[in-house]
Formats: sequence, C-alpha cells, structure tokens
Amino acid sequence: MSTDPEFITADGERIAVRRREGATPGAVWLGGFRSDMLGTKAEALDGWAAANGRAFLRHDYSGHGESGGAFADGTVSRWLAQSLAVFRRFCAGPQILVGSSMGGWIALRMVQELQKAGEGGRVAGLLLLAPAPDFTVELMEPQLTGAQRRDLREKGFFEEPSQYSPEPNVYTRALFEDGRENRVLVGTLDTHCPVHILQGMQDPDVPHALALKLVEHLPADDVTLSLIRDGDHRLSRPQDIAMMIAALEGLVERASSGQS
Repeated sequence: MSTDPEFITADGERIAVRRREGATPGAVWLGGFRSDMLGTKAEALDGWAAANGRAFLRHDYSGHGESGGAFADGTVSRWLAQSLAVFRRFCAGPQILVGSSMGGWIALRMVQELQKAGEGGRVAGLLLLAPAPDFTVELMEPQLTGAQRRDLREKGFFEEPSQYSPEPNVYTRALFEDGRENRVLVGTLDTHCPVHILQGMQDPDVPHALALKLVEHLPADDVTLSLIRDGDHRLSRPQDIAMMIAALEGLVERASSGQS
C-alpha cells in the first residue's frame, strides 16, 4: 500500500512525490501523458525497490494524479522542469531513469539538461517503456484533421476521447509548439549511459517504428531494444512487468559493477 505523498513546489505548481529510501543506483519513475504514479508499472517498481532495498522516486506532473495545476496548462518543458526539480531535490547517487511513453521523452530531455549542467554522471542508465519521444511532431501532427488544425488555430486546443480515461484528452497549441522546441530525434543522442528499450509490436498508440527510429539516434554500443511481439502500449501484463524488472536489474548490475 502506497503512503501519502509529500509535496514540493516546482515551476509554480504543487507537485506530489512519493519516495523510498535505499541503495543506489535507485530508480526514478517518469510516467506517461495523462497517467499517474500509482499505475501498475510504478507500483511494481516500488515493490521491487522495497524487496531489494533500493531507492525509488516517483512524482505526478502538474495536471496529473495528485499534483496541482491544470492539465491543459502543461507542456513538455513544464513537466521536464518539474521532473528535474524533483530529481535534484530528492536523489543522491546515480539513478536509473524509467520513462514510460511520454516519460521516455522526458527522460531523454532530462539527460540532456543534466549533461548541460555538468550533472550527467547522476544518470546511470535509461529504461524506456514504449517511449514516445517527439510524439507531437512524429505521431500527431501528420495525422491532424482539418477540423483539429482549425481548432488549434482558432481555439488553441482540440479534444478527443481517451481509451484510458472517461475524460477526453486535451491537446493544446502550446503543447505542439513546445514539442517542436524539445525534439530529441535530431542528431545523435549521446546519453553516456546504457539504454534498454521495451516496445510492444501491437502498440496502437506508439508504433514500434518510432522505437527503431530512436535507436538510430542513440550510440549503438550502449543500446538494447527488446521488441515484445504481442505487447500493447501499456506493457502492464505480468510477463511485461517481469521483463521490465529484469531489464532494470540488468542496468543496476551494470552500474554497480562500473561497466556503464
């Protein structure tokens, strides 16, 4: 059972955080678009951390879960700034960033920003689950209908039903404009740490072609791509969770033995 969250102010919003003290390298959870830190995968990671005495940190972006703020006010830049603030506030020692869907994009941008600040050594590995880097540019913009483009231009947003929530997904013009400013699939993404990607081949939201494109931008020696033939976008079945834990343990072992 998860304890009550604690809160910090980051980027002007009240951000909910849950953390578990333990050995490093620990794991830092970065959730997806419209998801929260109490989902199946995050809870499984917390159970793993508890059983293995590892540190584990997770938070909700503004407009998500238990955090404050309006979802429609969110952008990748804002959620990135909040994630960096939580990371810097609570993490000591090297960490494995575990990014799911949009969280994979956030994780990649975090590495870039930490490297710029001379803090790249704080990331010991990346575990990306159905990652959706640049999803606004790569996946959404080419599929926008005329009506959606008109709504973005005239109203500043459009809505569409969500298969994961009774509330519709809201996509704002600011999200798309900011997404272009945060693109990572341009040039080489040198993470300076090992990367393991888990990607379902039956993912209706993020086609596995995007994972292949991401690999093209990463230094090949440090990248493992595991394609799950019957996996969907959630990757929350018991066998998916087992693969996630095994991949995380592999990254922890590499970091602990100094092979990263």
